[in-house]
Amino acid sequence: MPAELLGKSPEELLEFVVSLGEKPYRAPQIYHALYSERRFDFAAMSSLPAALRARLAQEARVTLPRVVRRFPSVDGSIRYLFSIAGENLKSAQVEAVFMPRDGRQTICISTQAGCAVDCHFCLTAQLGLIRNLTAGEIVGQVLVALEENREKLAPQTNVVLMGQGEPLLNYDATMAAVRIMLDPKGLGLGPRHITLSTSGIVPGIERLGREKIRPSLAISLNASSDEQREALMPINRKYPLAVLLEACRRYPLRPREYFTFEYVLLGGVNDTPEDARRVVRLLAHIRAKVNLIPWNPGNLPYRAPAQDRVDEFQAVLVEKGVPAFVRYSRGQDVFAACGQLASIESAIPIPAQQ
Repeated sequence: MPAELLGKSPEELLEFVVSLGEKPYRAPQIYHALYSERRFDFAAMSSLPAALRARLAQEARVTLPRVVRRFPSVDGSIRYLFSIAGENLKSAQVEAVFMPRDGRQTICISTQAGCAVDCHFCLTAQLGLIRNLTAGEIVGQVLVALEENREKLAPQTNVVLMGQGEPLLNYDATMAAVRIMLDPKGLGLGPRHITLSTSGIVPGIERLGREKIRPSLAISLNASSDEQREALMPINRKYPLAVLLEACRRYPLRPREYFTFEYVLLGGVNDTPEDARRVVRLLAHIRAKVNLIPWNPGNLPYRAPAQDRVDEFQAVLVEKGVPAFVRYSRGQDVFAACGQLASIESAIPIPAQQ
């Protein structure tokens, strides 16, 4: 069986090249061709001699996620529905979203097919966990999105690990992909341009804090009390707010780095001024900013908050010294928005339940 090269670290590529009896310097040439030049056909890797290219075509492969469908949004975003089928792995579908805007593009990618965390307001939770993605399947989503939009790319690329799945429950593969993205000889993205979002897996947060090179960290908060959070996010029973926030206080933030706390506003559930005041108290002594995300429509028993509730919630946080920003998700019309990624093969929106 040909060796899969996508997702291999420089060290793993070196081991593979040496196993072929080739010179060690061929490994960084292949690495550069894959990630810096985005050449996925060995015949196009012009830095390699013809004989090696022919041998690689026989003994190796580069398997990108296959695009099943593209869903272009009226706002310029594109939702990609991918098919993945790695060697000896279950076939599955996952999604990524390409979002161009204001001199940059942001690519939202998945780390698992489906998700086991079961946040009740998120459509992805309806899938359950299908399987973890490999490092190659994770970084491959970024490569496909960049390559398909090559002619219109802005200078800055941001990547958010906020698609399907809980990244910290697929830690090793996720971080292997992140290291390739952050490697100046790989995709060359800056640490502040990659954000990993977690529902609050405390051991994973602690492990991430020990990494020398790591992405920015975002925490899905979504509630102002344990009772409320357990009703929305069952993971809170395992890692309650006190435990989660203490892990955040111990986390070794870099200079000028902030935690991002994501708070999905659900109309009539967690959007009162009292909730906002409780959030202020929860985040005391944490260098934090809050992204307020009005709930996006889905076939679930929730509704979006009224605009005056959104404004009031934000005002309470800002008045108490907590930076707060309202983030209106892009791509809602094609189910590309936050909480909507559920491998839906139709671009027809599901109406919100009132």
